Amino acid sequence: MNILSPSILSADFSKLGEQIIQTKEGGAQYLHIDVMDGVFVPAISFGMCVIQSIRGITDMVFDVHLMITEPIRYIEEFAKDGADIITVHLEACRDVRATLLKIKECGCKTGLTIKPGTDIEALRPFLDITDMILIMSVEPGFGGQKYIEASTERIAKVREMIDSSPYEIDLEVDGGINLSNVTTVLEAGANVIVAGSAVYKDDIRNNTKQFMDILQNGGRK
Repeated sequence: MNILSPSILSADFSKLGEQIIQTKEGGAQYLHIDVMDGVFVPAISFGMCVIQSIRGITDMVFDVHLMITEPIRYIEEFAKDGADIITVHLEACRDVRATLLKIKECGCKTGLTIKPGTDIEALRPFLDITDMILIMSVEPGFGGQKYIEASTERIAKVREMIDSSPYEIDLEVDGGINLSNVTTVLEAGANVIVAGSAVYKDDIRNNTKQFMDILQNGGRK
């Protein structure tokens, strides 16, 4: 099943609750929540209090992407505050396996992600404890960047890696995805799509519906 995960990093925070509801009404299943610490990436975003405050307004799956150094320190709190999937950066963890196991211990699904410059083979040792792989198609840390074209080949190779393994793993892509290139990303093998400004600009409900129309047709317009 193809899934849309709108990134609230691009939302208007003065209308956050209303805009989240609009994406749900448009058919989005997940909500992508970027947490940045100003250390692993230059930017700083929202944290646990935001997740806790919006948990009560929607039953959407909270797809929490931690762009923070040594995220194992905070896994338990993010789980308590309402995260359903917690994705960590391989590059940010001293012990990747221990971090993923901590996520599972807290009752959440595990996500593992890498920056555009990291070899995809670094993911292979952790397939057995990973529920979702996130391929970053921009450098993490800022919204509104342009999709890196070389990401398409990386997506396809990770899809091959997953399909040749005995594990069922979702493949998510985040960065510069819009209505004109989402089909390419789906055809490369992704089944979870993160979109920020392409969803939260202008008519949010209609933008979401347009994405869902493409996703529900398996990537074919």
